Amino acid sequence: MKVAIYCRVSTQEQTTENQKLPLIQFCERMGWTYEIFEEKESTRNTRPVQYDLYNKLLHKEFDGLVIYKFDRWARSTKELIEHMESLYNRGITIYSYSENIDLSSSMGRAMLTIISAFAQLERDLIRERTLAGLARARAWGKKLGRPRNPPCKTQANS
Repeated sequence: MKVAIYCRVSTQEQTTENQKLPLIQFCERMGWTYEIFEEKESTRNTRPVQYDLYNKLLHKEFDGLVIYKFDRWARSTKELIEHMESLYNRGITIYSYSENIDLSSSMGRAMLTIISAFAQLERDLIRERTLAGLARARAWGKKLGRPRNPPCKTQANS
């Protein structure tokens, strides 16, 4: 079986090695051939490597997808569920290594739904706490945002 390994971190300073190494070992134990797709992306909306891989999977260029955790694939419950259902319906094997979930079973698909709901809850709680902290800081008179850069001083040539 030919699978795609997808690893993602959120910043350029982070490394995908903690995800990549166990996924490679897992695929080798299973006797699968694999291609690795790595993404170091910090923006909320663009993940070009994931987008390209998703389209390759939809076109059956791979038999399976192996990821470290479901939250590495998608940023929202809706995106995760839609992508995984589309891939599953096309016969793509999907395996989440750290969650030990194979979507080929009914239990695996149910666990995906539960995990994605908790991931969304966590994101929502983080957002609520952040907004509350910003409101508290404003109420205390703290100036928020990026500090303004002082104007550049240039010396005139005499």
